[in-house]
Amino acid sequence: MIRAWPLAMPAAALGIAVLAGGALLLVRATPEEKFIEYRMAEPQEAPIAIAAGTDGSIWFTIDHADTIGRLRNGRIERLPTSSRNFEPLGLAVAADGSAWYTDLAARAIAHVSSAGEISRFPLDTPIARLGRLAIALDGAAWFADPTGYGMTRLKDGVFTRYQIESARGGPYGVAVTADGAIWATLQSGNQLLRLAADGTSRTFDLPRGGAVPTDVAAGSDGSVWFLQFRANRIGRFKDGQFSDVEVGRENAGLSGIAVARNDDVWFGMMRRASLGRLRNGHITVFALPRDNARPFSIAVDRDGNVWYADISGFVGMLPARYADAR
Repeated sequence: MIRAWPLAMPAAALGIAVLAGGALLLVRATPEEKFIEYRMAEPQEAPIAIAAGTDGSIWFTIDHADTIGRLRNGRIERLPTSSRNFEPLGLAVAADGSAWYTDLAARAIAHVSSAGEISRFPLDTPIARLGRLAIALDGAAWFADPTGYGMTRLKDGVFTRYQIESARGGPYGVAVTADGAIWATLQSGNQLLRLAADGTSRTFDLPRGGAVPTDVAAGSDGSVWFLQFRANRIGRFKDGQFSDVEVGRENAGLSGIAVARNDDVWFGMMRRASLGRLRNGHITVFALPRDNARPFSIAVDRDGNVWYADISGFVGMLPARYADAR
């Protein structure tokens, strides 16, 4: 089901306090944006992770469903997975148009070909939870194992596990930078982790104690952007230096982050039923068309459209012409 929503907001539009360069700025949302939303088939189904392919397709995982979703040419395809999904947090699209996702229920990493054929690679370690997943430059799938305090690489059917030296560990978000390095957030450790192509690793302590880093994404300039859930800030790590931007005084429930080709940083705000865009130190808020919206994951496609997986039962899109308009 496709629903196009024009937004109407009261004159007292939503305001966000932004800390940029030492100045407190107020950015107000305007009512021009329009969203396109796709409702899930069953009320219990919750889209969890979302990813954009280079061919224009949009993939998404669905909690409490026995399918994985793919959206092409304005139509949703439901590809059978043969088992019911449970917390499928990790998802990424490879260069060949196939997708990889974390299959916690099957204790495996699953691969879906562009034709919809599913292959599973069973894990040989005790797993209680899996985090996010990303595809490296060599086509390997990397995923976070919070239970085992490790990062794992899957390439040509072979798992290679990297134990995190930090005693606090707890990886969740995963991203790949242009130099081939793998970055992860360590939630309980309050750190960023960098795994170089040669297998060496290094951790970086966040300057704000108890910030709880979650999702992470890479910018074209080598910046590593990450969410700080408890600190309610968007963090940046570049050239060995940390900086961040505050997302208001009240916790927004930050979840999901993606960097567009123009280096705009997009993120979800589950407690505000909104998307946020960070551009040049300024945050602009795009309120979603439903008060109960919960945008959990974010992706930006090749054309600049901003996609979100909403755990209240929708996959949605903010068209590029509205995403870039202000």
